Amino acid sequence: MNSCKSIIRASISSFPFVPLPNPNSSITFILPVRAFPPLSVLHPNPSCIGTARRTFHGVAALSPESLTEDSPKDTVKDLLTTNRGDASSMMKMERRCSLSDGEGDCRGSWFPYEDRFRCAEVHLSSREVLEAVTPHMMEERTDRFRRVVENRSFSVCLVVEGLSDFGNISAAFRSADALGIQSVHVVSCGSSKRYNGNRHVSMGAEKWLDIEFWDTPKECFKVLKSRGYRIATTHLGMDTVSIYDMDWSCPTAIVVGNEGRGICDEALELSDLRCSIPMNGMVDSFNVSVAAGILMHHAVSDRTTRLGSHGDLSEAEKEILMAEFSLRHSRSSISIAYEFAKRKQHSSSF
Repeated sequence: MNSCKSIIRASISSFPFVPLPNPNSSITFILPVRAFPPLSVLHPNPSCIGTARRTFHGVAALSPESLTEDSPKDTVKDLLTTNRGDASSMMKMERRCSLSDGEGDCRGSWFPYEDRFRCAEVHLSSREVLEAVTPHMMEERTDRFRRVVENRSFSVCLVVEGLSDFGNISAAFRSADALGIQSVHVVSCGSSKRYNGNRHVSMGAEKWLDIEFWDTPKECFKVLKSRGYRIATTHLGMDTVSIYDMDWSCPTAIVVGNEGRGICDEALELSDLRCSIPMNGMVDSFNVSVAAGILMHHAVSDRTTRLGSHGDLSEAEKEILMAEFSLRHSRSSISIAYEFAKRKQHSSSF
C-alpha cells in the first residue's frame, strides 16, 4: 500500500500548543488548542417590536452556539418553509423599529441598523466589532466586504408576493445581492405551500441579504410605507407607468407577484403606483425572476445616472454594515466579538 501524506491546515496564530507524543514514533505532533469560556445568551429587546408576526425588528436571542457555518437553516428553502423565524438570527447588529420623526421624505433615509451589537450585558459599537473581528479575517475577504458595502443601498427593496416556485425566489435573491439591493421581503402565499428547489440557484445570497417575512401585503406595505418607501407593483393592465419613465432615486419597494395570477388584488389596491416593463414580442410577460432582475437592474442604472452611484450609505452606515457582514462571516466571528466584549466589561470594572 502506498503511503499517504495528509496535510492539515489550521489557523494557529494566537493559539496555545499542546505536544502530543506518539508512542510508535519519535515525532512529536503539535496541535493547536483553543478554549472558550462560557458565553452568555442575548435576550430580546422588548422595546423594539414590529407590527408583523414574521418580522424581526427586535434583537433576536443569539449566542455563538446558535450559529454554524453553512448551516442548513441559512438556505432559502428552510427559510421559506419551516424555519422562517430563523431569518432573524442572520442579522446581528441591533435593528431600528421605524423612521424617526422628520425622516420620512428624505432620499435614502431608511437604514435598519443601530450602531450596537449586543453581547449579553455589553454593547459593542460597529468600530469595536471591526476592531475585534477584522484581524481574524483574510485581507481579501475584508476588501470584498468593503467593495460590496460601497455599492449597497436600502433605497430600493424587493418584495416577492405569493410566489410559489422556490427557484424563482432564489433567483430573485441572487439578483438582488448582485445588484447591491440589501433588503428583500417575502409575502406568504400560504403556510401549506411547498417550495421545491435547491440552494445552488441562490448561490448563498440569502446569507448577505436582510430578509423579512410577512403574512399579508397589508402588513408588509404598512411597515414599508412607515419607512418612507413608495410601493410600485408590477402589472400588465393599461393604467401602468413604464419603468423607464419612473424616477428611481425616490425610495421604492418593487413588488412582483405570483407566477400565474400576478399581483393579488389587495396588493394592487394598496400600492402607490403600478408599473410595467414594455414588451415588444408576441408574449406579454417575462418569467417572474427575470422580471425582478430587469426591474432591479434598471432601478440601479437609473439611480446611477441621476445620483452618480447606486450606493448611498453614509460613512457611519457603511461602517455598521461592514460590522454586520463581518459578524455574518462565520461562527467564529461571533465568538471573537463575545471575547472582545468580555474583555471590555472586565477592563471597565477596574
